Amino acid sequence: MGNGLVLQFLAYSSHVHWCSMAIAKNRRAQCLNDLAQALRRYTDSCATTNPYLTAIEGFVVLRSDQPKLPSYRLFQPALCIAVQGSKWATFGDFRYEYNAGQAMVVTVEMPSRGAVSTASPGEPFLGFALVLDLAVLHELAEQIPSQPKSETHASSASPAGVCVIDLDAEVLDCLCRAMRMLETPAAIPILYPGLYRELLYWLLTGSGGGQILHTVVASSRENRLIAAIHELKTRFAEAVRVDELATIAGMSSATFHRHFKAITGMSPLQYQKELRLLAGRRLMLASGSNVETVATKVGYESAPQFSREYARMFGRPPRRDVRALTEIVSESF
Repeated sequence: MGNGLVLQFLAYSSHVHWCSMAIAKNRRAQCLNDLAQALRRYTDSCATTNPYLTAIEGFVVLRSDQPKLPSYRLFQPALCIAVQGSKWATFGDFRYEYNAGQAMVVTVEMPSRGAVSTASPGEPFLGFALVLDLAVLHELAEQIPSQPKSETHASSASPAGVCVIDLDAEVLDCLCRAMRMLETPAAIPILYPGLYRELLYWLLTGSGGGQILHTVVASSRENRLIAAIHELKTRFAEAVRVDELATIAGMSSATFHRHFKAITGMSPLQYQKELRLLAGRRLMLASGSNVETVATKVGYESAPQFSREYARMFGRPPRRDVRALTEIVSESF
């Protein structure tokens, strides 16, 4: 009799757990659908094109009606969210893909290559790019009494400053409320700061909270390393020595190299090279300067070396690449 009651209780508990999971799954699906519709309405009504800057600072709406060719950028700390469709990004030798209902969290400034991979006119890619306030994230992380364990684990070799997580219904609900807030701009400065903190709280305590906490802890422990990364970013065109950066980080050169790669997924030399090439591309597009002039400005002693490394990174020699990009921009008007 006693065993029978125990079995009945276990069966009941299992049923309740299954029902709770089903309710949470349905709520998440509904939130995701509502958010996709809100983004579709918003972008359909906008006179501007992607990316859509909103009345909320650091809250950018994204839409693409077709897959895109890869583009290069210097990532700032950000929360990159896919509501419909999918995107990918690479940091060093590591590739991250995130689909509808997922987000890529970046906590360190890093050069990156990425693109929209799944989109169509009928089902465009829809998403957000939110500036990640690391000070607020650290503050909330310190206030959370127990750190949740992540259900998935990134490779130990992958950059500690990046992760991809599933978004829970609570996070999606915050995004829905932020979209509604855009209809009443006067409320934004009063209400959005609290909503932003709530969104970060649900991120930290949700199913992907363990992964985010790992990136937060990794970056907070490496404050002096982050200072060295900032120094390299500021002086990318100079001949900065690794031992000089290691001194800023308070490490030996070998330890600095190891920790740098653990955070960014690339070596200091590769990081500096990608910064130089990104800056060179921007300069040629903005000013029309020739290859020789730009190569010198971004720190290369040899224009042929700049051209070789440029072609290796962007897939085309500088002049041909800039001409193609200029034609794409001209055809879009």
